[in-house]
Amino acid sequence: MIRIGIMGVTGYAGAELLRLLLAHPQAHVTYLASHSFEGKQMSSVYPGFAGISLPTLETVDAEAAAEKCDVVFTALPHGVSGEVIPALYKKGVAVIDLSGDFRYDDPEVYKTWYGFEHSSPELLKESVYGMPELHREKIKSARLIGNPGCYTTCSILALAPLVKHRLIDVQSIVIDAKSGASGAGRGLSEQTHFCELDESMKAYGIGTHRHTSEIEQELGCLNGAPIQLSFTPHLLPIKRGILATSYAKPTSAANVDELLGLYGEFFKGEPFVTICAKGKLPELKHVVGSNRVSIGVCVDARVNRVIVVSCIDNLIKGAAGQAIQNMNIVFGLEETMGLELIPWQI
Repeated sequence: MIRIGIMGVTGYAGAELLRLLLAHPQAHVTYLASHSFEGKQMSSVYPGFAGISLPTLETVDAEAAAEKCDVVFTALPHGVSGEVIPALYKKGVAVIDLSGDFRYDDPEVYKTWYGFEHSSPELLKESVYGMPELHREKIKSARLIGNPGCYTTCSILALAPLVKHRLIDVQSIVIDAKSGASGAGRGLSEQTHFCELDESMKAYGIGTHRHTSEIEQELGCLNGAPIQLSFTPHLLPIKRGILATSYAKPTSAANVDELLGLYGEFFKGEPFVTICAKGKLPELKHVVGSNRVSIGVCVDARVNRVIVVSCIDNLIKGAAGQAIQNMNIVFGLEETMGLELIPWQI
């Protein structure tokens, strides 16, 4: 059994991570920490955990976590994770970070998009971007993983085959993405207040959303040269799920049958990637409740544009599920263990 700790367990991603780990056959939860609910039981924050034997919530403490755990998931705010992870790493504990603190190759990019200096830039050289479909071999030997963001997972996987095979003009990429309110976290804010959100929809963070830099980094690696793209997120009046529609100009005449063949080959054997048949497109209900990403490819010949639609559950494939997928790889387990989840049908 793998001894597991979660820091920041009372946030949405942390709570979802705990829920999934309780059904994982090799997971033994030994440490739970929360800044806001120290000394309480998880069931006092989320009554759905009532009747389940769990550790009492503790303060965030690297020393205590290292003594009790083989792996620690840090689901803490950006900047806070960066303060505690170095101590965990020095203790030899595997760390999977769900914040943005260890997703970047360049500390200057982190500073530009997050607004402050990275607290441990030397560890960025040790961390691996935790997207199994692109970095599986590196993940196998990693002790520090930067778990990808939700918008980024949905967008990068949608465009990776096109960028890798030089089939689109990378400077023409436009991503229009929409997320449920849980993507904003559990903290109170005006934009996620029920009366502000219900019966409405709005764009935000145009040209400034932090996930833009993450998408550019990973697609730039596939491209072999830096990329700049337009990314616009929107907030939907739903709890969970992301749908991204990505547009780009092809570098030569595009054929949808050939593109679907390319996607099928690129993601061959990937347990959580589904490519829609010609003429079919993904919907949120095809993925919400699961660790899947569903991708549909179209060609608009009239305006010479390739259009890719992708969907994920932002709290599972976009956070907790992908984190467990990474854990499974690090510890040599079946990658799908604990993640054989069928999307919610209703």
